[in-house]
Amino acid sequence: MLSPMDYCIETIELTRTFERVTAVDHLTMRVPRGSFFGFLGPNGAGKSTTIRMLTGMLYPSSGQALVLGMDVVRRPLEVKRRIGVAPEDSALFENLTAVEYLGFVGRIHGLPRPVIRSRIEELLILTALEKAADTPVFEYSQGMRKKLSLCAALIHDPEIIFLDEPFEGLDAIASKTLRQVLEQATSRGRTVFLTSHILQIVERLCNYVGILNRGRLAALGTMAEITARSGLEEVFVETAGAGEEVPHLSWLEA
Repeated sequence: MLSPMDYCIETIELTRTFERVTAVDHLTMRVPRGSFFGFLGPNGAGKSTTIRMLTGMLYPSSGQALVLGMDVVRRPLEVKRRIGVAPEDSALFENLTAVEYLGFVGRIHGLPRPVIRSRIEELLILTALEKAADTPVFEYSQGMRKKLSLCAALIHDPEIIFLDEPFEGLDAIASKTLRQVLEQATSRGRTVFLTSHILQIVERLCNYVGILNRGRLAALGTMAEITARSGLEEVFVETAGAGEEVPHLSWLEA
């Protein structure tokens, strides 16, 4: 039985509305420390909105979000110092090079310059960006931007790493590297909070899973608990797709 101290993320009736649309609807869940958490759901389920509230990029309409025991709304700077974020749409400074951008991020987090230099070198080699280290970001491909965003999320060695669809646009080699980096992070007690629509990746990497459907939590537990009766794909379809009609094309009907 886990105690409250064993959880690094907790939401209590967390809700976010946009005019007449409720993107996240009274979400209550806990994420254990040191877990590799997979946050699943169909498009428009509210996954990205949840991450934006947990990382202080978006205020909730109601409810509460606690990260590392701190209220994100009341103590946003303290939370942001201790987390890393790689959003789905990489918000990078287009006219900076990779070295300049990562140096800027490192200084924001108060890292000593020698530490910044060594970590930049290591991160760029790890993500195969060293040859583009002095190239402006606006010349980067989508995959290169994803990798640079990951470098920025990792450079200050955060306690929680939030990744929104991190494998989107990555080739097989980059995906393998990313998996290895994230597994290394969790082996050191860091927590990874990952959203993805690729069930195979979540099934392979994650040991704790939450499934969101129309802003509401449909399932939450360890991977073993979630898949006790059937595979992850079957559980996902049963929960996130519950009650929906099976689509069909009239001209393909028998």
